Amino acid sequence: QVQLVESGGDLVQPEGSLRLSCAASGIIFSIRDMGWYRQAPGKQRELVAGISSRGRTVYADSVKDRFTISRDNEKNTLYLQMNSLKAEDTAVYYCNGNPAFGYWGQGTQVTVSS
Repeated sequence: QVQLVESGGDLVQPEGSLRLSCAASGIIFSIRDMGWYRQAPGKQRELVAGISSRGRTVYADSVKDRFTISRDNEKNTLYLQMNSLKAEDTAVYYCNGNPAFGYWGQGTQVTVSS
């Protein structure tokens, strides 16, 4: 069974920081291109950051220079460091392949509010 388990979401004030983690199992993690996605109410799910199997990264313009995606292949874990958070970052955050596989984990809620 493939499992993607996101954690680290929280309620945080604007300009605050969070670090999200994604534990992957049931895949050969080290050879997969991965990404972080988010979905806010009433909006489509969007890719916010991607990382290739070789460690090359891409970011949506809305999070560039604020978020950093990384991976630890020895731990089969994907990370998203989120700095300078804004209210518009409020969403459920998911990890998945990039492009996405045909399944999703439960996600982790990030709420940015004063």
